[in-house]
Amino acid sequence: MDKKRNAQEHLVQSPKISQGSKSMNSIFTKNLFILLIIAVVLGGMTGFILSSRKGSSGNTVTSGTIDSSRVSKGTVVGSDNTKIFKDTSVGALKGGGINGEGQFHLVRPGGVSQNVYLTSSSVDLSKFLGKKIKVWGETQKAQYAGWLMDVGRVEVVE
Repeated sequence: MDKKRNAQEHLVQSPKISQGSKSMNSIFTKNLFILLIIAVVLGGMTGFILSSRKGSSGNTVTSGTIDSSRVSKGTVVGSDNTKIFKDTSVGALKGGGINGEGQFHLVRPGGVSQNVYLTSSSVDLSKFLGKKIKVWGETQKAQYAGWLMDVGRVEVVE
């Protein structure tokens, strides 16, 4: 009888041990969940604060449209993706392409052979006519233009 009783007591004690570890897992899971919620909230607040900070070097407009009255030195319009728009050039923007290539061109020192002919589907270049600008773009194949560029970003230099 004692053996039977000892076996029954052993069976009764086993659930108590497993209940204790189950309780620890429940507390650990609850604390982990709360910690993750706090981390997500703090991360979101940090991201919001950092994204709202802007450099003090002029007006940055991320969309491709801008009112021509807002165009001044330091104004930046277009994409920040410098992996796609890795080619750059600086010059005075004039209207007109060459033999149907480009709608605008940058006049650079060195004469007509140094002009960069421009086209853009993302930035309205007409807002920058007569301004000295820096453009970021992607060089395109051309038949007549020495350099044809698809512009994705513009910064007013002067």
